[in-house]
Amino acid sequence: MFVIKYLGFLKFIPGLGVVFDAWLKIWEVINGRKTLDYIDNIEAEVEKWTGITTSIHKYGGLQFNLGRRELGHIHSNGLLDMLLSRKIKQQLMEEDGRVQHHHSFKNSGWISFYIKDEADMDFAISLLRMAYEHHKK
Repeated sequence: MFVIKYLGFLKFIPGLGVVFDAWLKIWEVINGRKTLDYIDNIEAEVEKWTGITTSIHKYGGLQFNLGRRELGHIHSNGLLDMLLSRKIKQQLMEEDGRVQHHHSFKNSGWISFYIKDEADMDFAISLLRMAYEHHKK
């Protein structure tokens, strides 16, 4: 959160977000965390869904797309940011304390969720499935 709060303006420098995310990836490897394995597993599952493609997010991380619409993206530290309706977001926040307001877009349908373990990986897949079904309509 420190980076977002005090250094967020740096995201407007072209390419810097991607470089920062690469450093996050290195940090995860050095610290022996399984975050990157979880991200790989999520990617493998979500790419099986009809119409899903992946790309590099403009601020770094792996972005999931349904056609030309972004479903969400995962930064290399395991932060999943994704767009739902405000109603679905509110329901999730009331029912599950793991889902948070997006760090930048609090008054929107965007949510943030940290993937820290295998159960979080499974929950992230279900969140992405929810977004997929919502945007597929």
